[in-house]
Amino acid sequence: MLSKDFAENFARQWIDDWNSRDLDRILAHYSEDFVMSSPLIAKVANEPSGTLRGRQAIREYWRKELERAPNLRFELLATLVGAHSVVIYYRGVRGASAEIFFFDEDGIVVEAAAHYV
Repeated sequence: MLSKDFAENFARQWIDDWNSRDLDRILAHYSEDFVMSSPLIAKVANEPSGTLRGRQAIREYWRKELERAPNLRFELLATLVGAHSVVIYYRGVRGASAEIFFFDEDGIVVEAAAHYV
């Protein structure tokens, strides 16, 4: 079971790491074989399913996204904690956004999904 402190610390660090634009810092939160789903994956990564697997594939997708958004800046709006997941609600380059993260027993993200208005 995840604690409120864990969720809030994760959310703050995740926002800070994205705002740093440092892919190594961002990817440090995720397992080597994590799964990422986003409606933008179909468009940017040319993957019709909207899902990518593994750090290497996702690194390339996020690299492209960072290039496309040179003024990227996330603002944390709320952190929601579940039994085994965290939702980060934030304001990003596309407006209001939310991402859900599922964790392994070591607190590493194994699956994530992005949602946009």
